[in-house]
Amino acid sequence: MTVSRTPVSATRFYEGVLNDAEQSDFPSALEIAGLDEELALLRLRLRTALAERPEDLPLMFKGVELLVRLVAARYRLSKGDQGDLAETFAGFRTELLKGLLREESDG
Repeated sequence: MTVSRTPVSATRFYEGVLNDAEQSDFPSALEIAGLDEELALLRLRLRTALAERPEDLPLMFKGVELLVRLVAARYRLSKGDQGDLAETFAGFRTELLKGLLREESDG
């Protein structure tokens, strides 16, 4: 059985979940190329989340994991480079946890 697929525009695909303001801004969003602004926004949101809830380690780890993925996509890293970057962040996470645990035991 062959299924004929007609391309659906992004606007029509998402229109049911976008509010009026988002629907009017959607054409402008389609014109943006690259991920630099999204990376910057994610970094700012992650910093704000860490400042407001420094004890929320699962949130921090999810944010860092998302940042790693976005950086990998932005720079189109090879699988090996993505693994290296993930290992670097995993090491950062381990050291951060050790530091937090030391602070708790000292305090």
